Order: sequence, then structure tokens, then C-alpha cells
Amino acid sequence: GRSVLVHVLSVVVAAKLKMSGKYDSALTVFSPDGHLFQVEYAQEAVKKGSTAVAVRGQEAVVLAVEKRALAKLQDARTVRKICSLDDHVALAFAGLTADARVLVNIARVECQSHRLTVEDPVTLEYITRHIAQVCQRYTQSNGVRPFGISFLIVGFDEGKTPKLYQTEPAGTYHEWKANATGRSAKTVREYLEKHYSPEAVSSRDDTILLAIRALLEVVQSSSKNMELAVMEKGKPLEFLEPDQIEDYVKQIEKLKEADSEKKKSKKPPAAPPAATPTQD
Repeated sequence: GRSVLVHVLSVVVAAKLKMSGKYDSALTVFSPDGHLFQVEYAQEAVKKGSTAVAVRGQEAVVLAVEKRALAKLQDARTVRKICSLDDHVALAFAGLTADARVLVNIARVECQSHRLTVEDPVTLEYITRHIAQVCQRYTQSNGVRPFGISFLIVGFDEGKTPKLYQTEPAGTYHEWKANATGRSAKTVREYLEKHYSPEAVSSRDDTILLAIRALLEVVQSSSKNMELAVMEKGKPLEFLEPDQIEDYVKQIEKLKEADSEKKKSKKPPAAPPAATPTQD
């Protein structure tokens, strides 16, 4: 039957791979040292994507993404890296935009289906797990490839608790306080690890400032190079205008100047030059 044919084909494919050593040409075959190379290559596609940052504050969740230069005649509204899934769920992504569009549509349908069936909005973990399950299915089937995309999913659960999750091409997901994905994500994550604290995200403005400061580690200091969205308890996702982002950037620059002045004033005064002995 069909199952026998599939088994025979998989044995033949595995034998050919073993002979050639090209384990990266098939998705469903492990290499001898336990790697699924196509999944790892999908992760590399994510690393080439625009940087995305998410910060979970006490009153708000913030998404900030790097904005690449657009063609002169291109409409900026059609190049968005931040999307809403439901009234209380939003995400930013890094990786292949077309893959993201497919996954976003699947997630939106699931959000509405859940409302219709259960008469309650989805929880953040439920929709994250659903997306991760779809991603995992595409790492274990013949004739498909993994999604080259990583999501940072933010929002508020029924109890008005802010949440932040990240999904990976392999189908794994984890909850975070703050995180980054895409190009130079490691640099941004190290900055967040150093500067994140409950006090640093106690208000809406503080959370926005931390997200922008983290993104400025790898992006030029200008509102033209970033897109930012904020979600507060009981409110829909709000995209900040370039003028608003520019105000925050100027505020950060002033803080940096004040810090550098403090450091200069703390430096001990230079020791006077030693007196040279005079000859009688």
C-alpha cells in the first residue's frame, strides 16, 4: 500500500544521503550528529531579517522594529513588520515577510474561531502555542520547508496581565520579560539584560524609552529608521507617529549627554607635574 511505498522511498532517500553526506538537502532526515539542517537554515534566514525588539512593562507592552530604507515611490504603509492578531494580541517579526503573512493569517483565523467557539478571547499562550504547532508541523513533513520567521508576540490576558512570547522556526516558544530577534539580536539582548529591571519599565514612557534605547544599539539614531507600537491594558495597539518617536529619541540623546557630563565631573583632577630639581 501507500505506507509501504513511503517507507521504501524514505529508506532510499536516507541511503542516498548517507552515501553523499548531504543531509541538508532533506528536511525529514537527521544528520548523524542530530541536526536538522533545513531548520537551522531557517534560523539563519531570521538572523538576516530586520531587528525587532519587544519589552514587557508593568502598564504596557512595546514593539519596536528596524525600518529598512524604502524605494522613493513605495508606500510605507504596505511595509509593516508589526501586526495585530486580535484586539489584545499583537506581534513583530523578523525573517521572510511572505512566510510571516501566511502565519499571521492562520493566527488571526484561530483567534476569531476561538471567540466564536468558546465565546472568550484567546490567551497569549494559547495563540503562541498554536503558531508554534504550525511551525513544528512544517519541520516534520515531506514536500514542505520550515517557516523562515520568528515572532515576538505581546498582549494582555483576561486578567489584564502583560505577556511576551517568542516563537522560533523549529516550533519552540518561550515567555520573556524583554527580547529581540533578527539582525544583531544578540547585541540588543545583551543591552536588555543589562538595563531591564521592574523600575525601568514601571510606566508606559519608561517601557517605550527602554525599547528605543535597545534598538538604537544597532540602528541609526533617527525616527525614520524605526517603527514603534504600544499596547496598554484594555486598549488596542497604537502605532506611534514619526514625530512622537523623534521626541523620545531626543530625550534619550539628552539623557546620554547628561550621563557623559556626570562621568567627566567624577574623574579625579589630574596630578600636578612633578617639580624638576634645580642645580645650584
